[in-house]
Amino acid sequence: MTRPVAGALGDPVLVETGRVALPGDLTISEAATGIVIFAHGSGSSRRSPRNRFVADVLNEGGIGTLLFDLLTQAEEGDRRNVFDIPLLAERLLAATRWLAARPEAAGRAIGYFGASTGAAAALIAAARSELALGAVVSRGGRPDLAGEWLAKVRAPTLLIVGGRDYEVLELNRAAHEKLNCPKQLEIVPGATHLFEERGALEAVAASASSWFRRYLGPRPSGPGE
Repeated sequence: MTRPVAGALGDPVLVETGRVALPGDLTISEAATGIVIFAHGSGSSRRSPRNRFVADVLNEGGIGTLLFDLLTQAEEGDRRNVFDIPLLAERLLAATRWLAARPEAAGRAIGYFGASTGAAAALIAAARSELALGAVVSRGGRPDLAGEWLAKVRAPTLLIVGGRDYEVLELNRAAHEKLNCPKQLEIVPGATHLFEERGALEAVAASASSWFRRYLGPRPSGPGE
């Protein structure tokens, strides 16, 4: 395990998004070259056990993480907000600006990990962000819900889908074709939508860690640097 920054490992934070402050958990080690912001799916939160499992694997691989609630408790009471992809993308963009301004994030690339509907929000945010995003990973996501923004994503994007999640798999195949960035579609054999099968979530975490370490890792220095 890498040595954590004093007071930064698993710190509870309030992510300022302009209108509201949203609770989150920020984990960054001294050796971290990048930080991944998680965008959970409908009906989930920063406490999602699946996302936390993936976050733990990323942390062990030297990647920082920010898990935060995209909605307030009051907002979650209105189910329309849970499926409001543009709103979730706005919150993710605000969280990205908030994170980029923090001293712990200085010099570190930022990426997104989106699950289910959160994957669409992550792809829209990646396409719209004024900051250059390092990478995006989607787990059992609905990238098709990103619509016209798919073609505008420039960050290297990995789509991970269960081999038995038949409808979502076809939607991901179609979305993969529309992406104009470095991209990969990875199918986890035998897995269904929630990757509950033995070894399925471990496969997701390993693939995500490899993708982020590849694209959020140290950038080579140019001539004379």
